Amino acid sequence: MKIRRLSIVFAVLMVLLSFQGLLAQDALGSEGNPIQVFFVPSVEAQTITTGGEVMAQALEEATGLKFQVFVPTSYAATVEAMCNAPDSSMGFIPAAGYVIANNRCGVQVAAAAVRRGWNVYWAAYIVRRDSDIYTYGDLAGKSWAYPDAGSTSGFIVPSVELQAAGIEPGNRVEAGGHNQVVQAVYSGEADFGTTFYSPPLVPGAPWRIGDLPEPYDLTVDESRIGEDGNLYVGDVRILDARANIRETAPDVVDQVRILRLSAPIPNDTLSFGPDFSPELRDQILDALYAFAKTEAWGQSIGSEDFYGWSGLAPITDADYDPVRLQFRILGLTEADIFGG
Repeated sequence: MKIRRLSIVFAVLMVLLSFQGLLAQDALGSEGNPIQVFFVPSVEAQTITTGGEVMAQALEEATGLKFQVFVPTSYAATVEAMCNAPDSSMGFIPAAGYVIANNRCGVQVAAAAVRRGWNVYWAAYIVRRDSDIYTYGDLAGKSWAYPDAGSTSGFIVPSVELQAAGIEPGNRVEAGGHNQVVQAVYSGEADFGTTFYSPPLVPGAPWRIGDLPEPYDLTVDESRIGEDGNLYVGDVRILDARANIRETAPDVVDQVRILRLSAPIPNDTLSFGPDFSPELRDQILDALYAFAKTEAWGQSIGSEDFYGWSGLAPITDADYDPVRLQFRILGLTEADIFGG
């Protein structure tokens, strides 16, 4: 009887040890359970995937953890994916997407983008240069191309501003990304579009809030692709969404102008699933801050063809209350933004 009891105890211990081994094998950040890194599809998916892999490799080398990069098909799908992986996901999502993810399942912001010293960015309303649209009110009844219903600068903020101004656009075209919006306006497929705006680099006189969105004179200076492959007008380097299609449309600035800018928008976030380990989160943040100081950063999320982050800085959930306020003022719900 005693031998039988010992056998049972031994068998239980073996099961427990085996289970413990499985847990260790599948610990978060292991080969069998990599940390899931999500990027919203605001620019070309291949550009994001390639740059995301550069980031993942840098993080793996710095932390010893394993990461897997994902580019879901939409902003809504990105939020859904993070909520479905509450203890294993991190995501680079814009302000509106963060507010929705936080409300839906408790996703937590940890840091936000810094772009060339700016912790905010803008939406740009763009039209063709030969368009007869000259004032904000002229957008009434005009066809509107936007990236995705979950895009903060491409859809949420313009929707708020258009509604507040009593402007009702005509046909709406969900283009699928900021690049596609610029292309739609360039090609005349839409009367106007809304995209992200980052201020240009102006030699000797840095762009400031209140300056013209296009601080150059095309009748004097030519638009061109520089030897470095970037888009310029004279010596002014263009950093808004138009620059993203410079390779296929090098005359994009000659053909597409900025009608106006929106109010400032809090920068995009680095957020984590609601049950993500605080210890691993801090380890990853330290690695990202270090990665932002390397040349490889410019081949990843720091590339102007990717998200154009110069770096990142700590931020709190409360910093996104103005976005929540916009939702409440207009009565916007998640269904209004993502559909369904």
